[in-house]
Amino acid sequence: MTEPESGPSLRELISAPHPDHAPLPRAPLNEHGVREVRGVPYLPVEGSRPLELDLWLPERSGSGRLPLVLFVHGGAWRRGRRDDLGPRTRHWTPGPFARIAAEGFAVACADYRLSGEAPFPAPLDDLRAALRWLTLRSAELGIDTGRTVAWGESAGGHLASLLTLTHTDPSPAGAVIWYGPSDLTTARGPFTPEDPASPEALMLGAPPATAPQRARAASPLTQVRAGTPPFLLVHGEQDSMVACSHSQDLAAALEAAGSSPVELWTIPNADHGWHGVSDAQVEQIFTDSLAFALRLVS
Repeated sequence: MTEPESGPSLRELISAPHPDHAPLPRAPLNEHGVREVRGVPYLPVEGSRPLELDLWLPERSGSGRLPLVLFVHGGAWRRGRRDDLGPRTRHWTPGPFARIAAEGFAVACADYRLSGEAPFPAPLDDLRAALRWLTLRSAELGIDTGRTVAWGESAGGHLASLLTLTHTDPSPAGAVIWYGPSDLTTARGPFTPEDPASPEALMLGAPPATAPQRARAASPLTQVRAGTPPFLLVHGEQDSMVACSHSQDLAAALEAAGSSPVELWTIPNADHGWHGVSDAQVEQIFTDSLAFALRLVS
């Protein structure tokens, strides 16, 4: 009597394909010459939702691989959409990511676990996993993750800063950070380290004052080191939610560590999310930020 051959269990057979080798969705080129691929799983999370990312892939000219913008959304670490560059860009046609792609970048907008789902370092770990997945699938996608620019706004700027400062395989080519927190250890603007209800405390899982080591690990300002990639920091001078000093102090620390280039643009009359400035000014901030990113990968 022969033994039955061993094989996959029923649970394995009915499970969705693992993101590392699942087929990539197909999408035609749109009128702007960009393929827009939505909802691609990149990380299964035990007991939680699978994390996904959206892709904008321009048509390649020649055989070279495309540089990548990895975008990280804001929302106080507890809300937000992965494809949202902020309230002042939501009405744009074409949208901001199609515009970035039209200039020759591939764009990936990644989910990460929010503070109601898992505390820090979970969201940073998720972005590392997104970059790992993009590297694994880079040949299929036609991208070069060695030329990745991390671009984030608000809480996403904080996470994009940390990713750029601490990730090494591959190291990002640089960062574009819009009004991101850089210091979770010191009272600034409306933030106080003792407040258990602050977005920072919810993200850390404890008030920063009671978890100083975790707060330091989550502060881009304390993670600056020699050899840090280039940074562009853009912040409103009248920001009432994330004090402008976050970007000013991070820029000073980066310059002291020898990072080059480091550019700091403070925007007069601008509040958080670019409230208080004209549509034309927001367009210019975006255009100049994209030009900085392009210089990093040229």
